[in-house]
Amino acid sequence: MSLVGVGDVSKRILLGRKLRSAQLGETLLPKRIALPVFASDALSSVAYAPDEVFIMLAIAGASAYVWSWKIAIAVAIVMAAVIASYRQTVHAYPSGGGDYEVATVNLGRTAGITVGSALLVDYVLTVAVSISSGSQYAAAAIPALQGHEATVALVLVALLTAVNLRGIRESGSFFAVPTYLFMFAILGMCAYGFIELLGGNLPDAESASLEITPQPGWEEPLTTVGLLFLLARAFSSGCAALTGVEAISNGVPAFKRPKSKNAATTLLLLGLIAITMMVSVIVLAKQIGLKYVDPHELDRLTLNGQPLPEGYDQHTVIAQIADAVFHDFSPGFYFVVTVTGVILVLAANTAFNGFPVLGSILAKDGLAPRALGARGDRLAYSNGIVFLAVMAMVLIWAFDAETTKLIQLYIVGVFVSFNLSQLGMIRHWTRALETERDQAERRRIQRSRVINAIGLSFTSVVLVIVLVTKFLHGAWITILAMGFFFVMMKSIRKHYEGVELELAADETDKALPTRVHAIVLVSKLHKPTLRALAFAKATRPNALEGVYVSVDDRETARLLEEWDERNTGVPLKVLHSPYREIVKPIVEYASAIRRANPRGVVAVYIPEYVVGRWWEQLLHNQTALRLKGRLLFTPGVMVTSVPYQLRSSELALEREERDEHRVHAGDLRRGRVRQDNNRQYPR
Repeated sequence: MSLVGVGDVSKRILLGRKLRSAQLGETLLPKRIALPVFASDALSSVAYAPDEVFIMLAIAGASAYVWSWKIAIAVAIVMAAVIASYRQTVHAYPSGGGDYEVATVNLGRTAGITVGSALLVDYVLTVAVSISSGSQYAAAAIPALQGHEATVALVLVALLTAVNLRGIRESGSFFAVPTYLFMFAILGMCAYGFIELLGGNLPDAESASLEITPQPGWEEPLTTVGLLFLLARAFSSGCAALTGVEAISNGVPAFKRPKSKNAATTLLLLGLIAITMMVSVIVLAKQIGLKYVDPHELDRLTLNGQPLPEGYDQHTVIAQIADAVFHDFSPGFYFVVTVTGVILVLAANTAFNGFPVLGSILAKDGLAPRALGARGDRLAYSNGIVFLAVMAMVLIWAFDAETTKLIQLYIVGVFVSFNLSQLGMIRHWTRALETERDQAERRRIQRSRVINAIGLSFTSVVLVIVLVTKFLHGAWITILAMGFFFVMMKSIRKHYEGVELELAADETDKALPTRVHAIVLVSKLHKPTLRALAFAKATRPNALEGVYVSVDDRETARLLEEWDERNTGVPLKVLHSPYREIVKPIVEYASAIRRANPRGVVAVYIPEYVVGRWWEQLLHNQTALRLKGRLLFTPGVMVTSVPYQLRSSELALEREERDEHRVHAGDLRRGRVRQDNNRQYPR
């Protein structure tokens, strides 16, 4: 098996069978699959956004929890405004550019690059935060994993990468069931909890009897400014629930037709479900008397004025609610906690779907390496998926998979893109009004502009709050990362523009070279060398010679004798190499010929073996590979490989033919094979 064969077999095992470009339509997502694929990030934030709200309010003690439901309502209003705004975006820009396309078209290239850099950072953070949080859940459940959270997180990222490389349809089906189970678990828990509340049977939380000592400087009574700052910090932390909302606008091309309508419907469903879940969790947590502080400040929790026992385990908000609601039904508690832990890991799949699509659009615009715009064997943007995975792994390793540290970097990027997107949509509708004359259509455009204006006013306020309250807690790192991506994209764009200008054809490119000097590299006088000589002669160069590098006088003498006996009609040039170098003398000789005739061309013909087994690749053609690598940087030198197929190469060819004609499971059902007399043949 050749090296290529080994790679192909490994890819088939990992990724599955290749898909033709014509099968792209088969990978598109219906709404029932698109909802869990694109909404898992926004929905999973219910598992940590309420925790962050209570942690922030606990700075001033449990008395500040009276504001929790009001903060939940404020976050819900902002989310509703953002969802409504993005519904306008997916109708106006269905190509999948989302915030980036809106900002670029309406606000200019610089605004587009700013949004692109913000979204790239946010997608990487989504994977890092979600997977790190999931690894913490895994370590809590399995004591053997404690202290190895980063390793667990890296393995989980690798598994998610493999699943997504198989294609969005398959990854969507894989993630649909856990996401729907999470929705059922949280909504069912909240519904049952409210029924118990109405009946007066809702028990207190396990932490209800605890007291919270305020942080120094936050003791009662708070000044108006102090209270506002506290509420602003809690509100900005709660706005983590909005991350992931933009993924649908970036992934519109992945929806089945009608794409815009299906994407807008999915956005509406996402908004309704996420708002219901978040508000319900926060209200229920307040009703059961929950007490929750920063996990690193458990010493602020006391019982009857006494410190809690050593090793006290503070359960998450959802875990405490589930324990209270299902006090007489333990399977319900374990079901809620389990699916919550799973969804935190799977939430990263939203980024694995949004990032590659955005990367392909940036690549098409010359702002990212063009490799990000290439679809892989399974029609997914494989390079974008791998790039996202590597970046997330670096972040997880750097922060040792500590969610508390990573969460401080969150939100900033997504709200930067929110603001520029809403501003761009306002300009889009304003331009549309200048040319539209139909009154009904003008009213629709004006309504859309009002919706986006409301969205902009909300998101701009949130961005200011986030920057003020989180800058010193880690937001500055996010801003620095956005600046890095911004500069990098500008540099890539400048490079591509420079290359395009340099490669533009002009009149001077029609001029033919004055002379072609061909040299055939000779190691031995055997069939590959004779084939290369014959091929070189057929091109009729102005000069033709064989070139041999002498490192052993005895072998050189034997070759010269064979050359004279064979009488090839081609002179043989011997380059003596006292230091036994092969590549350097040939490169220097070709360069010398070129310098002697600057308007001429030096054509170098290299005989190469074609083998069929992977280990044979290691035994042949190594010098040829090094030589080609060096000659590529030599002006005026062209390199031609003259292949000579050894018998083992026929094995590789036979394997490819067998694989091409092999009938795979499901091919008949999909119409890719025909059936005659109970036998199946590939079409």
